[in-house]
Amino acid sequence: MRSLSTRASTLLMARASTLLMAITAALLAGCTAMPVAPPAPPRFLHDLHFGPADVIQDRADIFGLSPAMRAYADEHLNPAALRALGSRDPRQALVAALYQNNRLRLRYDDSVTRTAAQAFEQRAGNCLSLVLMTAAFAKHLGLPVSYQVLDVDETHERRGGLYLSSGHVNVVLQRQALPPLRRGTAEDADLVVDFLPGRDVAGARVRPLDEATLTAMFHNNRAADLLAGGHTSQSYWQARAAVLQAPDFMPALNTLAVVYQRAGLPDAAEQAYRQVLKTEPHNVAALSNLVGTLRHQGRQADAEPLARLLARLQPWPPFQAFDRGRLAMQTGDHQLAKRLFEQELEHQPYQAEVHHWAAIANWHLGNRRLVAHHLGMARDYSGTRSDQDRYSAKLQSLRTLAHGSR
Repeated sequence: MRSLSTRASTLLMARASTLLMAITAALLAGCTAMPVAPPAPPRFLHDLHFGPADVIQDRADIFGLSPAMRAYADEHLNPAALRALGSRDPRQALVAALYQNNRLRLRYDDSVTRTAAQAFEQRAGNCLSLVLMTAAFAKHLGLPVSYQVLDVDETHERRGGLYLSSGHVNVVLQRQALPPLRRGTAEDADLVVDFLPGRDVAGARVRPLDEATLTAMFHNNRAADLLAGGHTSQSYWQARAAVLQAPDFMPALNTLAVVYQRAGLPDAAEQAYRQVLKTEPHNVAALSNLVGTLRHQGRQADAEPLARLLARLQPWPPFQAFDRGRLAMQTGDHQLAKRLFEQELEHQPYQAEVHHWAAIANWHLGNRRLVAHHLGMARDYSGTRSDQDRYSAKLQSLRTLAHGSR
């Protein structure tokens, strides 16, 4: 799940810039119950400013099984095949069939949010896509499912002039109805299926997530991906679908506001940001975006109180120390760059790009052990296969060089 924000050069949204404001299109909004806003009134929608919409998937499309998925289910998820996986619990057998026997060879890939069928076809997906695929198969088998948002640190990235921040969701295969004598067994507990590579979510607080909001998260993520790619009109229709699907899901309204910002509709953007803040006064993405909008219009007096609140809520803006470290690298001050990259990693320990630059700084300083450490972290925390392969190749080259120098 993602959220967007724009800052002073070109910021945007909900995963992980600055004249454009930041959009937070993430799925996550904390672990406590979110304040419920009334359905978004028509005044927040401005269809006439955008081109015709491509096909917008409905919930059936997002969760639907493709013919290939049905064939897989018929062969590998039938009762006999599930029993052969060694568990009387069909939920555990399902997880084994999908993720534990190397048959599908799924990989984590956060480059785009996929439907259940797309994740299956491409054998890849982010946490939301894999949740959708797992839920689709579970529903096909008649297993009850539910969803959760986890209270973990958001991850951030910059793409297409946007700041994207991402939260995390998982899927719960609910306990089965059992005879009294089998109460207290593993089958009598909910089974949580989680997809968060390289990170420990044990002990994280969770809150329930309804399927309408999960569907809105899908559209919100799609809106973020499209906006980062420069497809403003299509991003609008996805954000619009998210807002209509779950009017109380504020990241979607924030994303819609960022779309308006990009489309040159500052009044519409401001109106949507203020509605988000009316519901969630401490929403950092909306605050950041609104401050940028007001400053861009020369409304400094209106922006400053919000900027002071933002500074209290977010004393360490994502990538601030990292950008200073990049400047230090340009001037040849590798020691300062190293300290700044380490400072950034204190706040973003799972940020692959920062680990990569920390490796470069340590290379210039002759710290080969730290170079290997940071390249390994960059590989492990990368969200796409291409980045994983790139950092793996760099790490292998370093090891080859180290071996040859002995």
